[in-house]
Amino acid sequence: MTQRIALGVEYDGSRFNGWQMQAHGTRTVQAVIEPVLSQIADHAVQVICAGRTDTGVHATGQVVHFDLNTQRKLKAWVMGANALLPGDVCVHWARAVDAEFSARFSATRRSYRYVILNRPSRAALLAKRVSWIYDRLDLDAMQTSAQALLGENDFSAFRSAACQAPHAHRFMHAIKLSREADYIYIDIRANAFLHHMVRNIVGSLLMVGRGEQPVGWLAELLANKDRTRAGPTAAADGLYLVKVEYPEHYGLPESGYYPKFS
Repeated sequence: MTQRIALGVEYDGSRFNGWQMQAHGTRTVQAVIEPVLSQIADHAVQVICAGRTDTGVHATGQVVHFDLNTQRKLKAWVMGANALLPGDVCVHWARAVDAEFSARFSATRRSYRYVILNRPSRAALLAKRVSWIYDRLDLDAMQTSAQALLGENDFSAFRSAACQAPHAHRFMHAIKLSREADYIYIDIRANAFLHHMVRNIVGSLLMVGRGEQPVGWLAELLANKDRTRAGPTAAADGLYLVKVEYPEHYGLPESGYYPKFS
C-alpha cells in the first residue's frame, strides 16, 4: 500500500547548486536527500518540494513530499534521515498525508526573508548567509516603494528570462522591511513566486534605497512589465525560504523560522 509522507526540511544553500537534481553529479539538495530517504524506504523515492530554491539560497521552512511502498515509523524520517544527511541539511518533522497532498500545489502561501548587512565593512563569518551592501540605505523610501507590489499583479518586470511559469500573475500578501542594528530584513509573502522574483524585487528596492531611483519607480516597473528596465538580480546569499502554508486539514506543523543576525 502506497503511503505519502511530508517532511519539513532546513538547509544551508552555500554549498548547493540549488534544489533541483541536475546532470553530471552536481551537488543539489534533491540529489543529497533522495538517496537518504530511498535508503530508509528500501526503495527509490522521488521528492517533490514546495519551492525550488536557486544556487546559494537557503531554507529554514522547505516542505517536501514523497511516496513509499513500505511502512516506517514517522520518527525514522527524522532521526534516521538526520543520522545519514550531511551537516548542511536536516529534517525537522514528518507527517503522513493524504494521497492528494502536494508540497508544491497544495501550498497556499510562501514566505521569504532577505537579509542585508548594511555597513561599510563586509562580513567574515556570515559571508554566505547575508548579502552585504556598504551604502547606507534609505529604509523608509524602500518600504514606501515596496507597497506598490501588494495584491494581485503581473510581475513580469521581476521574473527571470529562464522562468517557465505559464503566466506572471501572483498575489503578494505582504512585504515588510525592518532594520535592527546593521541588518535589514525584507520579508515577502505571496501565494507563489516566479523564478528570481524575490531577488529581482530586492535588486530594484536597493536602487531606491541608494537614491538612484524615486520612490514611485517600482510602481512604474510593475505597470511597464519590462524586466530590462528593473534593477539587477540581488545576490542569493541573503535569501531564505522561511515558511510554506497549507490548508489546516492537512495538519502540518508550522514550518521554518526567520533568521536574525543582530
